Amino acid sequence: MDILSLISGFGSTFWVVMAFIVALSVIVAIHEYGHYIVGRWTGIGADVFSLGFGPVLWSRYDKRGTKWQIAAFPLGGYVKFKGDANAASGKDGEAMDEMSDAERRQTMHGAPLWARTLTVLAGPVFNFILSILVFGAIFLSRGQIGDTLIVGDLRDLPPPAYTLQEGDEVTAISGQAVPGFDEPEKFEAFTTALPIQKSLSYDVLRHGQAVEATGPYLYPPIVLHLAPQSAAYTAGLEQGDVITAVNGTAIQGFSELKAEIEGGAGATVLLTVWRAGATHEFSLTPRRVDEPQPDGGFKTHWRIGIGGGLAFDPATQSIGAGDALWGGVRQTGTIIRGSISGLYHMITGAISTCNLSGPVGIAQTSGAMASQGAQSFIWFIAVLSAAIGMLNLFPIPMLDGGHLVFYAYEAIAGRPPRDGVVRVLMTIGLVIVLGMMTFGLTNDLFCP
Repeated sequence: MDILSLISGFGSTFWVVMAFIVALSVIVAIHEYGHYIVGRWTGIGADVFSLGFGPVLWSRYDKRGTKWQIAAFPLGGYVKFKGDANAASGKDGEAMDEMSDAERRQTMHGAPLWARTLTVLAGPVFNFILSILVFGAIFLSRGQIGDTLIVGDLRDLPPPAYTLQEGDEVTAISGQAVPGFDEPEKFEAFTTALPIQKSLSYDVLRHGQAVEATGPYLYPPIVLHLAPQSAAYTAGLEQGDVITAVNGTAIQGFSELKAEIEGGAGATVLLTVWRAGATHEFSLTPRRVDEPQPDGGFKTHWRIGIGGGLAFDPATQSIGAGDALWGGVRQTGTIIRGSISGLYHMITGAISTCNLSGPVGIAQTSGAMASQGAQSFIWFIAVLSAAIGMLNLFPIPMLDGGHLVFYAYEAIAGRPPRDGVVRVLMTIGLVIVLGMMTFGLTNDLFCP
């Protein structure tokens, strides 16, 4: 390998690692701050707030005596509350015995059950809040498409040149009236009926005047979205690429590309790609993907990992903050439901366990999303935050959900579980968590 390849490879790896560290640090900081601030509000004091583990690189004490620190290994974080023996919130029995009642009340183990429950629950809840706010902010900035189809930014497409212009209100294409976006079934039927050819006639309103213009097929085979770790991403396709042929057969519509890929049942394909005036060829092998279905199940497809869209950005209109926030709630709920469904179907054997990624896969996805722009990377952080919040609620000792199970037992039995039992269960929980991490890492290394 020559020196330029080494430098290029190092740069790519560095970018992936940095993107992963940034994404994980944001999520962990929000999660742990949820524990810290709700603990403080409920009267539980914190000795240490740490971002990362291992040797301390930087630290300072605030006026409440909490040590805020950044440690050398940025793969997590923790809050060590008063009375904790370690970062895993184990009980420091000797220290607790020497405390007064007032001091004991400020510890995690001596606080009322309601205070401990809210403090533990706050970590995942803050993750969900982060996801909702990020999704809501993105929806607010994007706006929503109006009822009428108005041309926004035109995409860079291969010749011929078209006379369609930004600001045109499209009333008909190839003689077919354009239904409103508020009628999704009619709009889908309209697009399906359009002839798939390079140039179509558009009836538009331009500055209030009816004009006939030429424009591209409404859904050309253009790469608008590129899935991380997909066949297309690995092969080197980029956002904005236009696929003009599959195995030498010319195509004009995204549906033709989809049919060619799915019809090949995983066979390697040769794509001819138009990129900024130049033609390139890429050979890639579609990958088997288990996709969630509306009924909650999964269906296997062959995919190369790209998403398309309209031949132009439709003009959008602003939406209210309430609608944007509600959209964030719905999106977060969709991620949580999809994650639970995916795990369930992997456990039952309905889909491949290769759908579960480990730290390497998550890091690669972080780098890929960061390379596609700030908004894509921020969106990924929100997705990962929702998934981590959900994972932390699993009833496994060592995780927040495990602590909540202990508290539920205490509420029912009227006393907490014995310290010895808790220590054994925490050890079992640690083994389970490490096993899950090892399984995910194995998938990263050996799954196709």
